[in-house]
Amino acid sequence: MNYTANEKRYDFTDYRRCGESGLKLPPVSLGLWHNFGDNADYENMCKMCFTAFDNGITHFDLANNYGPAGGGAERNFGRILNDNFKNYRDEMIISTKAGYYMWPGPYGDFGSKKYLTASLDQSLKRMNLDYVDIFYHHRPDPETPLYETMWALDSIVKSGKALYIGLSNYDGETMEKAAKILFELRCPFIINQNRYSIFDRTVEKNRLLEKSVSNGKGVIIYSPLAQGLLSNRYLDGIPADSRIKTDGRFLNEKALSEEMIEKIRKLNTIAERRGQTLAQMALSWVYSRNGVTSVLIGASKPEQIKENLKMTENLSFSKEELEKIDSIVL
Repeated sequence: MNYTANEKRYDFTDYRRCGESGLKLPPVSLGLWHNFGDNADYENMCKMCFTAFDNGITHFDLANNYGPAGGGAERNFGRILNDNFKNYRDEMIISTKAGYYMWPGPYGDFGSKKYLTASLDQSLKRMNLDYVDIFYHHRPDPETPLYETMWALDSIVKSGKALYIGLSNYDGETMEKAAKILFELRCPFIINQNRYSIFDRTVEKNRLLEKSVSNGKGVIIYSPLAQGLLSNRYLDGIPADSRIKTDGRFLNEKALSEEMIEKIRKLNTIAERRGQTLAQMALSWVYSRNGVTSVLIGASKPEQIKENLKMTENLSFSKEELEKIDSIVL
């Protein structure tokens, strides 16, 4: 493929500052959790990345374990970068993570300096990069001292292998403790990545959202569509080709009870009144929350990316709409 980016790609969106840092992110970022592994079609992967970048999505989010198999998404994205995006690297924000299982033995999981350092070196090789823009610790480690994990992240920045540091799946209290350590180390910790949706309010309950704002950190949200529940796919039951049928690891049929389907239909009615699809409303709802910098979407085809980008066309919610949404799901 001979890719040339759309010259008007920056005309479509406003970029939001990541906390109190100098870095700005697009409203919608592309996550490569699904559909970029070794079982996916390379040409379709390319088209999704082209569509994203042509429409102002500058941020591509990965992790060491994204696949299948582990490392697959990084390897495939590295190929896409090498084949098509060499001239645009400085216009892109590329992030990856380490914290989940990657290889056997005591050094291939969680949060030791040994694991984080080795994992990022592997990630850089897979993507053929000298550095990533953001490197995340993917989950808290209950056994490794918090200081060691933060020290490891700081040393990675000082080595030039990452520009910024992020934390993922931390709660508010632990994030705040980590932020103090990183501040003392003068390490540029700027962002938290957490799950959040109309259905999942964990970051409100554990105060991650609140404490990110008070500590000047950005927040980027994953699973804003609750693994597809907040879309029109399940209004009439479970399609045969849905993720529930084809991959039950993250979403199974038990999640889609009659009560849940009724909630989805009621939310869809609100979305229709707003002139949006349910997915667009769900993304707008997340992005309109105080402290949210960007919303991560996944996709299986380019058209989904274009549809989800329309979420920016209606970001305002009336008090009545917000109360109605809460009354349906809470």
